Amino acid sequence: MPEFELLPPVPATPSKSAGLGWSNLIWPVIGVGAVALSLWLLVRELRGLSLSEVEHAVAAISSSRWALAIGCTLVAYLALAWYDRIALAHLGFKLPWRFISAVSFTTYALSHNIGMSMFSGAMVRYRAYSTKGLTLAEVGILVAFCSFTFALGTALLGGVVFLAEPDILAGLFHLPQGTVRLVGGGFLVLVALYVAGSAFNFPPLTIGTFKLVYPRLNITLRQLVAGPLELLGAAGIIYCALPAAENPGFLIVLGVFLASFSAALLSHAPGGLGVLEVVFLKALPDIPKADVLAALLVFRLLYLLAPLAFGIVAVVLFERSRLASGLPESAA
Repeated sequence: MPEFELLPPVPATPSKSAGLGWSNLIWPVIGVGAVALSLWLLVRELRGLSLSEVEHAVAAISSSRWALAIGCTLVAYLALAWYDRIALAHLGFKLPWRFISAVSFTTYALSHNIGMSMFSGAMVRYRAYSTKGLTLAEVGILVAFCSFTFALGTALLGGVVFLAEPDILAGLFHLPQGTVRLVGGGFLVLVALYVAGSAFNFPPLTIGTFKLVYPRLNITLRQLVAGPLELLGAAGIIYCALPAAENPGFLIVLGVFLASFSAALLSHAPGGLGVLEVVFLKALPDIPKADVLAALLVFRLLYLLAPLAFGIVAVVLFERSRLASGLPESAA
């Protein structure tokens, strides 16, 4: 029996399922609105900045820092593959690392750029994992489990950063440092409760249609490593691309990244378009805007655009192999 599950949704009545309801439109509308607002704010932030300044800032990034940024990208995507492997172990499936890595890479390459990752990620994963015997319900559990692993990593790192560097959130949202530290402490308490629930077999936690039955302790401990590792790798791309002279330090960059990436996911904006840039420019006012923008362009290239190109190729090859394997059956 899976220990992390979503309760089945209540079937819709015929009147509710007919036609295109507001519930089907709300998230795309929110995503478009978030992109429009973010781009408007971004244009305001970049007023007076020329394209040549950004080009010069990108050209100033040394080859060694490019190499480090690429290494951080590999760490992030290997950790994302580990998300899937942990979830599959939780469900009782053991699949080859190569297959899991290919599915995970393709899933995140597409969902990071498309937005609404819970839905786009579920479609890609079901198409692939159903060939290995997973049912729709099991893929749903896997998607929820991976999302929870990410949330767990965000809470753990966010708690540490907000306690150590409360100025990050205080400056962004004009909050007292004590409030920020309280938020950070609250995150760590939630993580500790999750670990305790896993260690001591707490009863299931049910919130609406969501049901959490605490996983085995060895699964939880792996989540506590994989989640932060992915975020550290992703933030490391930006850290490595920033100039050494104005670099505020990894902990500051990590804190801003956690705030900006979480905001981008909540906005459902494809690729967090504009959201990442606005938050970073606001949070790092002492660094030249051209340098911040150059670092974010490197992040988008390595973490979003290059994987998207490879992901599209992987999907085409997978679908072609499925079509080829189905030809003899249809001909028979």
